[in-house]
Amino acid sequence: MATVVVTPTALADLDNLIRTLSLSADTRQRLKASLRPLTRFPRLGAPLEGSWSDFRFVLGPWRWMLIVYVFDDAADRVAIVTVQDARSAASATSAG
Repeated sequence: MATVVVTPTALADLDNLIRTLSLSADTRQRLKASLRPLTRFPRLGAPLEGSWSDFRFVLGPWRWMLIVYVFDDAADRVAIVTVQDARSAASATSAG
């Protein structure tokens, strides 16, 4: 089973979303639950393209919440690198 770690940058991104979007107090717990499947299926997320081509993403705990990660196969480790609002034109899934 892969180890899942959340980077300080991803935590800061999450905290910013919690603050600016007035997300519920249990948002961190919801995120943790959304990450659980990655321990067994680290390639679960869809691959990104362009400047994000080394990364994959999953959605959750809300379908607009983009969780971007990289899987290190040799270390069997998933690193969550950012948490973004997929509705934003600046998100990792935007064409720009």
